[in-house]
Amino acid sequence: MKKVMILTGAGQIGMAIARRMGAGMKIAIGDKNPKNAENTAGIMKDAGVDTMAMEMDLSSRKSIQDLIAKAQEYGDIAMLVNAAGVSPSQAPIETILKVDLYGTAVLLEEVGKVIVSGGTGVTISSQSGYRMPALSPKQDEQLACTPAEKLLELDILQPENIRDTLHAYQLAKRCNEKRVMAEAVKWGERGARLNSISPGIVVTPLAIDEFNGPRGDFYQNMFEKCPAGRPGTADEIANVAELLMSEKGAFITGADFLIDGGATASYFYGPLRPGK
Repeated sequence: MKKVMILTGAGQIGMAIARRMGAGMKIAIGDKNPKNAENTAGIMKDAGVDTMAMEMDLSSRKSIQDLIAKAQEYGDIAMLVNAAGVSPSQAPIETILKVDLYGTAVLLEEVGKVIVSGGTGVTISSQSGYRMPALSPKQDEQLACTPAEKLLELDILQPENIRDTLHAYQLAKRCNEKRVMAEAVKWGERGARLNSISPGIVVTPLAIDEFNGPRGDFYQNMFEKCPAGRPGTADEIANVAELLMSEKGAFITGADFLIDGGATASYFYGPLRPGK
């Protein structure tokens, strides 16, 4: 029996992390689009990585449980890489909340029930979680600790309190960061660690959808005026994931790492500042 990594979301960032960390493991790849899962599994197999692919809907607890059960047929779950989600230009408010917010909460909870001692996980959040004004301590605690099945009932997440799909996405990513903190405590009871990464603009098919969407000019301006002066790459996100998931990161858990080329710094204190 091998140690097993679960990879949810068959995109460029998830694949880069899985290839970096998955040598010698069985990698169970789940994606809403089974063709995407199969394509990523095939690319990784051609690079010598042992993979299997199946359809998985992040918005469905049963679908998540089915992926975990299938993965366990190959061995103990030792790693989670969650790179699944939808962007503000890809889905309506309801879907963003059901997938990015609720689905991530359920996934962290379900994997946390079976992760082995010494196991690690990373979930991909977003710089967008840093763009909203601070929430109240009560709201932060609600996002972190409300039972997953009750999350979408919170007042802060009701349609009348959400301006548009970008605001929904920001709330989802803020929730991801808080959820990781709370779940890291539970994972720690099993001897496992959990962190999140908040990328800025990274060139992936999802990002290209954003470049070609209604906020394309906004994103172009963002990476042109951030200190790095460019978008990032999936491998640069994988560099940080490698630290977090390796023994070098053994003292890091319950944390979020912002990797955005300085875009958030520029948003608050530089040329990307609103109204400047």
